[in-house]
Amino acid sequence: MNKIQLKEILVNARKDKNLTQNQVALCTDKDISRQYYGMIENGERRPSVEVAKAISVVLDIPWTIFF
Repeated sequence: MNKIQLKEILVNARKDKNLTQNQVALCTDKDISRQYYGMIENGERRPSVEVAKAISVVLDIPWTIFF
């Protein structure tokens, strides 16, 4: 999956749940910052499996889309 597709999925899932990037970061309970989540959403960083799973729970998406 390329960066553009991943970004679309993450942004759409986040907006469908009416969440901000900060809210997603806080809801993961993995102590990630809004900035770090923003970098993941923009395809600038790839999360660890643990963080990917936490984000997927918050956004109700498959965690494997990150890899």
